[in-house]
Amino acid sequence: MRLLQVVFAAVAAVSAVAFARAVRDGESRRDPDAMIALLRPEYSGRNRLAPDFELPDRSGRRFRLSAYRGRTVVVHFWTRTCGPCVEEMAQGIPAFDEIIRGRRDIALLLVTVDAGWAAISPLVPSGLRSPILFDPQRRVVARQYGTRLFPETWVIDPRGVIRARFDHAIDWAQPLFIDYLSALR
Repeated sequence: MRLLQVVFAAVAAVSAVAFARAVRDGESRRDPDAMIALLRPEYSGRNRLAPDFELPDRSGRRFRLSAYRGRTVVVHFWTRTCGPCVEEMAQGIPAFDEIIRGRRDIALLLVTVDAGWAAISPLVPSGLRSPILFDPQRRVVARQYGTRLFPETWVIDPRGVIRARFDHAIDWAQPLFIDYLSALR
């Protein structure tokens, strides 16, 4: 009987330790800092407030970054003369746009340095709902964000703090990327 109690206590202790590890592992997967390390950004920060901007879309409607406070915002800088940008616009961005459709916690702003809609319209997939904004003088792209090479993607948390910057094409539909964005809430 005594041996049975010792075995039971040992099994209970091992089970408790295994449970605690599983909980810790699950929490670390939800931790945005742990996830961002796997995504390999060129910048990962905590305290830098994103410079606010206001840019027009093709119809002249103005969009202000600060109007998206309370949501995680993905700001993507691109141009039609960038091969990886064109590839992302053909595949990755439409998939991401579809994934976030109807979500109130994540927004995508596509900012191009091209002159206008006529220059990029052949590259824009039909059905894309995220706004495409124009910055041909590069007042926002180069002067406020320092972007010189494309594509470049910035992740801004709901408080307006820059959390990551990717200086390369990314896998927009990667579950880890979506989980990371969701964890920033």
